[in-house]
Amino acid sequence: MRRKGLAIMATQTVAVSTDFSADAVDLGPAAALSCRECGERFDLGPIFACASCFGPLEVAYDLPSGSPDELKKRIEAGPNNIWRYAPLLPVPADVADKPNINPGFTKLVKADNLARELGVTGGLYVKDDSGNPTHSFKDRVVAIAVEAARAFGFTTLSCSSTGNLAGAVGAAAARAGLRSCVFIPHDLEQGKVVMAAVYGGELVGIEGNYDDVNRFCSELIGDPLGEGWGFVNVNLRPYYGEGSKTLAYEICEQLGWQLPDQLVIPIASGSQLTKIDKGLQELIKLGLVEDKPYKIFGAQAEGCSPVSTAFKAGHDVVRPQKPDTIAKSLAIGNPADGPYVLDIARRTGGAVEDVDDQQIVDAIKLLARTEGIFAETAGGVTVGVTKKLIEAGLLDPTLTTVVLNTGDGLKTLDAVAPTTGPTATIRPSLDAFRDAGLARS
Repeated sequence: MRRKGLAIMATQTVAVSTDFSADAVDLGPAAALSCRECGERFDLGPIFACASCFGPLEVAYDLPSGSPDELKKRIEAGPNNIWRYAPLLPVPADVADKPNINPGFTKLVKADNLARELGVTGGLYVKDDSGNPTHSFKDRVVAIAVEAARAFGFTTLSCSSTGNLAGAVGAAAARAGLRSCVFIPHDLEQGKVVMAAVYGGELVGIEGNYDDVNRFCSELIGDPLGEGWGFVNVNLRPYYGEGSKTLAYEICEQLGWQLPDQLVIPIASGSQLTKIDKGLQELIKLGLVEDKPYKIFGAQAEGCSPVSTAFKAGHDVVRPQKPDTIAKSLAIGNPADGPYVLDIARRTGGAVEDVDDQQIVDAIKLLARTEGIFAETAGGVTVGVTKKLIEAGLLDPTLTTVVLNTGDGLKTLDAVAPTTGPTATIRPSLDAFRDAGLARS
């Protein structure tokens, strides 16, 4: 058995409890927590590691039975957010009636201009999650975590974050009437710091990188100081991670209930990629999409590429790295789901690739210039990796491909500001405009 995920902190967190009755917990179709490694099952609760083997836990379901067509109709009649998929998520049936930030059902943009630039003929789409309430996909996972926090009686919502998650937690907690206290590396982009702080919760900078922040949070959970705290990406992690499945559900529904042939997904912890694969498998199992092969490609920044490095070397263990990249939202040097990402990339016939900082900036500008989508650095990573995969012959340009943009470029202005600005600065006269060479049709 490989030691995976967050098992390194399991001895501190398996015993965490709060005042709730497992029998009284209403999380819809969620039936239990199941260990990814040994398969042992546990009652629903605020735990994330197996008490037997320290493997990571994930939600197991009693999924809906009956006609796939009836389930499709039920979903399509639902709200235009992730709660249309409530029958497939660990949330109560009345979740849409509760105060939440209601993320999801973001645009799937048919990127024909970008496709022409990259030589893609089979259909290229950008799943643009910058349209979520706090302008990143993290709103999806936090919305699910809030429902688990309510079920388990937590009064404080918290997280370790590279930026986007901190903002999503702050906003969701404010909407739900919960206290928030979030922890970030001390040197994040200013836009993300402001967005995390504006919601009125407590924001704490930790001297160090994300892995240092995450270790601190794991220690806090095991201390009386953390009593009553729901850490969305630690003790609520099994539920939180399920929010990423909604990306898979939406992509397939927006493609007319069809699986894409290829997906390019950014890797930070790796949870998003693994849960998108889980979501695709659930849709196949339920008969909502036709079962066919699909390939999943992971995208990392060269300055923090432990999974890409392991993939290229043929390893099944991910060696931690110290991050040094402008893509700070992906700067997790010890990704919890890294080994599972390797499994999925290899099982589906995909790959894991990386791009350097200059390629990230170039890709941000390419997407903005061709499709009018201003992506944050993580989106630059996925577009840049897509280009690199096509050039290397690893991604088939004749197949339907979906590329994920997980956040808004306004959060990472520093990445493009040095090389982006006015075309010209002129006097307010027609002659000056003509002299600048800009007077053309």
